Amino acid sequence: MKKILISGATGLVGKKLARKLYERGYQVEILVRSKPEKSDFKSYFWDYQNQILEDGALDNTYIFIHLAGAPISKRWTEAYKKEIYNSRIDSAQFIYDQMQKQNIHPEAVISSSGSGIYGQITSQHIFSENDAPAKDFLGYICKDWEEKAFQFKKLGSRVVCIRTSTVLSEKGGALEVLKKPIELNIGAPLGTGDQYFPWIHLDDLVGIYIKAVEDVSMNGAYNASAPDFVTNQMVTKKIASHLNKKLWLPNVPKFVLKTVLGEMSVLALEGSRISSRKIENSGFRFVYNDLDKALTDVIN
Repeated sequence: MKKILISGATGLVGKKLARKLYERGYQVEILVRSKPEKSDFKSYFWDYQNQILEDGALDNTYIFIHLAGAPISKRWTEAYKKEIYNSRIDSAQFIYDQMQKQNIHPEAVISSSGSGIYGQITSQHIFSENDAPAKDFLGYICKDWEEKAFQFKKLGSRVVCIRTSTVLSEKGGALEVLKKPIELNIGAPLGTGDQYFPWIHLDDLVGIYIKAVEDVSMNGAYNASAPDFVTNQMVTKKIASHLNKKLWLPNVPKFVLKTVLGEMSVLALEGSRISSRKIENSGFRFVYNDLDKALTDVIN
């Protein structure tokens, strides 16, 4: 069996991806920050900050999937912004250095990235993989993140970066945050409500990763965002409809969100359309290509 090594395998995406790859006959092994009492997969301890990697972790790695990274949904203090950055960039550099040292040459390296590379702005432009990285916090992180991934080309690896939009899933993730105020009858669109909300169903995102594993023609960056352009106001109304709730409050003012969330309020207040054309042209077909279909699955 071909070995696939995954960092960040205990997260929302990693758990489902690891299981699906195992079901497809791959030998799945994972990197962990603490050893679990029970695990379906062989695990290896790693600590990139202290340059520790358990022996054998990289042996016979056919494909390395890099999903590790601190959540961006916690308040962006200066200290936490460093953690967001280092957990992605420094960890990727550590694995690259170790592979180089141990003479490991995976067939492919598939790295998570974010649609935030285009910047947290609201515009009528539809962003494609050819657009330049933004010069804001998330743009800076995603640019460096991808640069660390593409250096694996020096090892002879095919490299794919998956620029992920907000992930919708049945449990955990963004939907829990979006649903809660609506369930409590205090839901309302945020700011103007006109900002776009790029999204993807968890199953489709996992499907894109599997395609990146198996389709050797895939190289470079790909947007992982459903081909359905919706605004924050539309999302809020559709979630309320699926929950059989009514929205009665006015939009939450920008200044309130900026006061409560600080700098990370841009995640809620800004958003642009993300093109799915490149991944669709590669032959991928979205199962959940409109928001109602996705919400029917994850809510109903």
